Amino acid sequence: MTATDSPDTTPEHAPDPATPRALSFDRAAAQYAEARPGYPSALFDAVEELAGRPLRGARTLDVGAGTGISTRRLHDRGAHVVAVEPGPGMAAELCRSLPRVPLVRGDGNSLPFATASADLITYAQSWHWTDRARSTPEALRVLRPGGALALWWNVSDHTVPWVADQDARLRRFFRDEAGAEDESAHGSPARTRGLLPELAFVHRRIPWTRRIPLTAHLANLGSHSAFLVLGAEPTRRFLAEEREYLASLFPDGTVEEAYIVDLNVAAR
Repeated sequence: MTATDSPDTTPEHAPDPATPRALSFDRAAAQYAEARPGYPSALFDAVEELAGRPLRGARTLDVGAGTGISTRRLHDRGAHVVAVEPGPGMAAELCRSLPRVPLVRGDGNSLPFATASADLITYAQSWHWTDRARSTPEALRVLRPGGALALWWNVSDHTVPWVADQDARLRRFFRDEAGAEDESAHGSPARTRGLLPELAFVHRRIPWTRRIPLTAHLANLGSHSAFLVLGAEPTRRFLAEEREYLASLFPDGTVEEAYIVDLNVAAR
C-alpha cells in the first residue's frame, strides 16, 4: 500500500475542508474514545465472509478512523491497516492509543493512496460524512480488483422498549432546541438506505449488547455531534434529566445498551 507520503508518520496531506459538525468530535476525542461502543467479533467474521478473504494480511484502509475503535479490531485480526482521519484531535487520540498503527491525515473524498493499492476499505460510522459523488469513485480507484468496500454503523435497537423511548425523547429535544429532527444522536438506519447504486452491496444486520455504567452511557450520548454542536447548557440539561429518568429504570446503575450493526459490503 502506497500513500503520497510515508504512512510511517503523519503526512502533511491537507484534507478537504470539513463541516464544523464533522470536526466537532475533535474537542471531545478523549470522551469519544472512552465512551463510544466498539463492535462485536461477529461483525469482523461477517466482513471476512462477505469480502471473500480473511482480514489477516489484508491491505486495509480504515477511513474516518476517529480514535481508532475499529482500527484496533482490524489490527488485532491481523489486517495490515492504515488509519485515515482528518481531525487533528481524533488523530492525536488514535496515535496515543495505537502508536504502531500507521496514520494518514486525510478523508474519503480524496484518498492519498495509489490506485489499486488496497484489498479492503472500511468506513466505521463515517461514510455519511463524505461527499458520495467524490468518495465513491475514490474508493473504486484505490481498491484493487477483487477488493471490497465495507461500510457499517452501530444503530440503536429500537425493538428494545427503553431504547425506543429514549430515541423519542432525543427527537423531541432536538426538534425543540434546533427546530429540526436529528437522527445522529442515537443512530438511524436511514444512513444505509439507497447506498451507492454503482455497487452491489450485500447487507447484514448483527445484533449485540453491552453493559456499562450509567455515567458511561450518558458520556456516549454526549459524544455525538448533535450534542457537540448544540452547546454546553442545553446538553447539560438534557443529560441531567436523562440521568434522573434512567436511574429509576436501572437502579443498579448499569445500562444494557442494545445495538444492531448495519453492515454493507461490496466487492470491486
